[in-house]
Amino acid sequence: MTISEKPVAIIGYSGHAYVVIDIFKQSGRPVTAYCDQEHKSNNPYQLEYLGREQDALEQLKKYDYFAAVGDNRIREKICTYLNNELLRPAVNAIHPSAIVAGTVKMGNGVMISAGAVVNPMATIGNGVVCNTGCIVEHECIIGDFVHVAPGAVLCGNVKIGQHSFVGANSVIRQGIRIGEQVIIGAGSVVIKDIPDNTTVLGNPAR
Repeated sequence: MTISEKPVAIIGYSGHAYVVIDIFKQSGRPVTAYCDQEHKSNNPYQLEYLGREQDALEQLKKYDYFAAVGDNRIREKICTYLNNELLRPAVNAIHPSAIVAGTVKMGNGVMISAGAVVNPMATIGNGVVCNTGCIVEHECIIGDFVHVAPGAVLCGNVKIGQHSFVGANSVIRQGIRIGEQVIIGAGSVVIKDIPDNTTVLGNPAR
């Protein structure tokens, strides 16, 4: 696969974006600019401010872009808008220390952080965040714009619907089905299927 020579512009510039920037830097790709709703006085990476993404479309043609926002719905809105306007999807941000099996199917605008593992035959949708040290086991299916928080473990054949959030250090038992827009609290142990639009926590999660 040919690696683009374009620099990267991030959309959103706060704590989550700092992790994304480091992933690109560790991968040898320069991040040189950002878009946000306002100019950031705190600019630790000395990035150029392009303005709001809706006002910077002409400038963004010179860049690959990545929606560096932790909120699933906002990330989806940004990715959809820019994909429609620029006629190309967001690039992926994959840390060089992450382990991603060669048989993984992956969408666009995906973040896979340091130490994360995505094992064979897994499917990762568009705009998914696989955060630091999480484990996505064999044949899992993760829907679009899901956030798997640091240290979470998805055992084999787990399926997660779009816009769901899997909290830090939670564990989902093999074969479990998680609906859309589900929130799983940090440290939870999920041993039963969870329907759409549900929040669960605890051990066992309920």
